[in-house]
Amino acid sequence: MCLQTIQGVIRRRILVNFRTDPEIIRRHLPTQFRPKLHGDSAIVGICLIRLEQMRPKVLPVFLGMASENAAHRIAVVWNDAAGEAREGVFVVRRDTNSTLNTLAGGRLFPGDYHPANFEVMDFAGKIAFQMRSRDGEVKIRLRAEPAKQLPAGSHFPTLRAASDFFEPGSLGYSASRGGNRLNGMILKTQTWQVEPLEVEDVYSSYFSDAEKFPAGSICFDCALLMRDIAHEWRNAPDLDV
Repeated sequence: MCLQTIQGVIRRRILVNFRTDPEIIRRHLPTQFRPKLHGDSAIVGICLIRLEQMRPKVLPVFLGMASENAAHRIAVVWNDAAGEAREGVFVVRRDTNSTLNTLAGGRLFPGDYHPANFEVMDFAGKIAFQMRSRDGEVKIRLRAEPAKQLPAGSHFPTLRAASDFFEPGSLGYSASRGGNRLNGMILKTQTWQVEPLEVEDVYSSYFSDAEKFPAGSICFDCALLMRDIAHEWRNAPDLDV
């Protein structure tokens, strides 16, 4: 049985975004999902998020937990059982430094989490982030600082356009522990405000895997930062695989 609502504060959330070939990304998706396109590109990325004061809604703040987390995700669209168009993200993999998240994910709340080691420096606006999963499957590296605008190479014409693309992606699905269902979770934030980041260095072993993404098929687009946002995670109905 899953908890219905978990609340807390997003202390820091970074969306690192890449463009890739839609036909390639279809291979990574369950059949009911299609890539959400921007222009002629599918948009994939990593959500690097520090959560604090996390607890079931009925508990007081002082019992809340903190954790560093990373999720590799794909922007998707699909049609629900009534034929209505929906959009959100498909989460390929989640990693966390929280033992509770690892043990309770897929049991008390949706999503399977892999244990990982994180090294994060977040000072005077500059961010240095490294993560290595304990199973050796995933490595992430990021160095960035606040910027006034999106990078010149981004295919989003403005920050507002990028924000509008990602804001509807609050509904996320990921494969259940047994692999026979897709567990859903909704992120509800009290506010939505992003700022651009200037990225000095970024690396994901998942998106750098040439067997998954052949050379030249994926490229960095932009990174966005959110800070200090009260929020809730809510369960969403599961989907059949």
